[in-house]
Amino acid sequence: MNPFTYSRVTGVDDAVQAARAGTHFLAGGTNLIDLMKEGVATPASLVDIGRLPLKEITQADDGSLMLGALASNARTAGHPLVREHAPLLRSAILAGASPQIRNRATNGGNLLQRTRCLYFYDLGVPCNKRQPGSGCPASTGLARQHAILGATADCIATHPSDFCVGLAALDARVHVRSASGERVIPFGDFHRLPGDRPDLDTTLQPGELITHLRVPANRFARHCTYLKVRDRASYAFALVSVAAALALESDGSVADARLVLGGVAHKPWRNVAAERLLVGERPTPALFLAVARSVLEEARAWGGPAMPEGLPGNAFKIVLAERAIVRALGMAAAGIPTNTGEDAFRAMGHAAATEATP
Repeated sequence: MNPFTYSRVTGVDDAVQAARAGTHFLAGGTNLIDLMKEGVATPASLVDIGRLPLKEITQADDGSLMLGALASNARTAGHPLVREHAPLLRSAILAGASPQIRNRATNGGNLLQRTRCLYFYDLGVPCNKRQPGSGCPASTGLARQHAILGATADCIATHPSDFCVGLAALDARVHVRSASGERVIPFGDFHRLPGDRPDLDTTLQPGELITHLRVPANRFARHCTYLKVRDRASYAFALVSVAAALALESDGSVADARLVLGGVAHKPWRNVAAERLLVGERPTPALFLAVARSVLEEARAWGGPAMPEGLPGNAFKIVLAERAIVRALGMAAAGIPTNTGEDAFRAMGHAAATEATP
C-alpha cells in the first residue's frame, strides 16, 4: 500500500491552500479509490473536500444552470431545474454507472474520472498514460472498447463519462479555483487529446479545484436525446454514445444543433462543421447519414488480428457510430429523450432509422 497523508477541509480557501505536489482531492471517491487499490494512483496526500459548500444547483438570472461540483450525479439528474432546462444531462447521467454509484459520485469527480482501458489498470504491462514513453499495447492488442477518433499510436484510450458528453453538447463551462485565483474553462477545452502527453487527461493546473459547472440557457429541451450503445443494459461503459440536440423552427427545419459522441475518443467528440450541415435543413434520415459520415470521415480502427467477421480490431465501431448518429438524430427530432428500449425504437420507426444506412 502506498503511504499517504489524509486531511479534511470545510472551506474552499482551505482546500486550495492545502493542495501541493502529489495532492489529490477526494470527493465521492468512486474512481480514485479504485485506482489507489490497484496501485495506479499513488497520491502523497489526500484532501477530503466532501464537506465543502459546493452542492447547490441553482439558476442564474440569465437562465444558466449552476451545478455544484460536489452535488451527486443522482441529485443532479433528479433536480427539477435539470429536468426542465437540461433533460439531455439527466438522460446522460441516468445512462451511466449504477444507482449506488450515482448516489455517491460527484459532478466534479465525474469530469476527472480516468479511462477504463484494461491496459491502464494492469501494472504488468506498459502504458503511456501511466508512464509516458513506455508504449501502448492496446494499439496493436485488444482494442474493442477503444478510440476511433483523435487517437495516436501513443494512446487509444477513451474517456468513460456519459455526463461529460451531455455537458459538451450544452456548451458547459467549468469554474475552477486555486491559490492564485479563479478561471473559467470552456468544456471543449477541458479534456485533452493524447498527443505526446497521454498521461495528462485535462487542462487543469496543479492545485486547481473545480467549484461548479455552468450550463448556458439553451433551446434544446424539447428535442434532445442521449443514445448509449453498450454490451448490457446497465452498469456498462459505452461502445458508442451520442448526445443529439436540435432546436426546430415552426416549419420543422433545424435552427440549431449539437452532436457529441462518447466512447470513441480521449474526450467527448464534437464536430461543429457536421452540426452546421443540419442547420436550415429539414430532418431526414438521408441528412442524418450525411452528417454521420462527415463526423466519421477521419475515423480510424485500431487493434490486433481480424475478428471473426473480418473487421480488424475496433473497426466495427465506425459502422456502429454511423448508425448510432442516424438513430440518435431521429430520436431527437421526434422528441424522444433517451434510449428507453423497444418503446423508443418503435416510436421513431425502425425503417426511418435504417433506410438510409447500408
